[in-house]
Amino acid sequence: MRIAGYSQEDAKLRTEKHLRNDEDEVFTPKLFENDIMQMVHSSEGFHELTRKNKLHKLLDKDITKKLYQEFSKTDKYRSYILNADCTREDHRDILLDLHRSLIKHELFNEILEDHFANWQENKSLVVGAIKKTLKQGKNSSDFYNSYLPEKETVDDYGAELLHKYFQTEKDLETLIEPNLKNWEIDRVAVIDKILLKMALCEFLYFETIPTKVTLNEYVEISKLYSTPKSKEFINGILDKLKTLLTEEGKIHKVERA
Repeated sequence: MRIAGYSQEDAKLRTEKHLRNDEDEVFTPKLFENDIMQMVHSSEGFHELTRKNKLHKLLDKDITKKLYQEFSKTDKYRSYILNADCTREDHRDILLDLHRSLIKHELFNEILEDHFANWQENKSLVVGAIKKTLKQGKNSSDFYNSYLPEKETVDDYGAELLHKYFQTEKDLETLIEPNLKNWEIDRVAVIDKILLKMALCEFLYFETIPTKVTLNEYVEISKLYSTPKSKEFINGILDKLKTLLTEEGKIHKVERA
């Protein structure tokens, strides 16, 4: 958000130029002032979280300026600036481009590694969560809290799934690995491994959830949190496991009352 916010400083600097080009003339700080970024900016839940984790201290003004200026030179950003009729999808796409550029930036990763010891292990989960937030862009008075599940869901279903996942994780991996055609388990993206294990956990231990519901749900989750190719990968492996385990009599489902 702070890097997008630097577009306001950029706008000010451009208006102060004596010799302005066409891009300067049409420039507006819409990278920050679009409704998606304003939704984030106005979220008290989001700001409370950043204060709690001291995230506001990670990027000083010089670093923010450097990261913004490098992104501002990209063809995609310059095309975005020259587009006078940007849609919500255009704003979302440029914010996703900014997100992707930061994740690939050496300086940005160094900062996160310095402050978060497990950044590399958790990186795919964080990236996926940010992608989901930008893609969905829920209109809400507090978008951050609007993503939180209901307490009953967390306490009853979520806690049970989490506990069962950790109790059986090694067994789940043993079932998955033989079905990874031309893939070793260590080469599978972290988020994809987690999704496969959680889905398999539902197949085997949650009798009231139909296998089709589980399969479809985790394919949808992969679209939001993982790579563009993950949905086919997740769908293929889970479909194969569903058929195999059903034939072996290991999946038992009951209808909900």
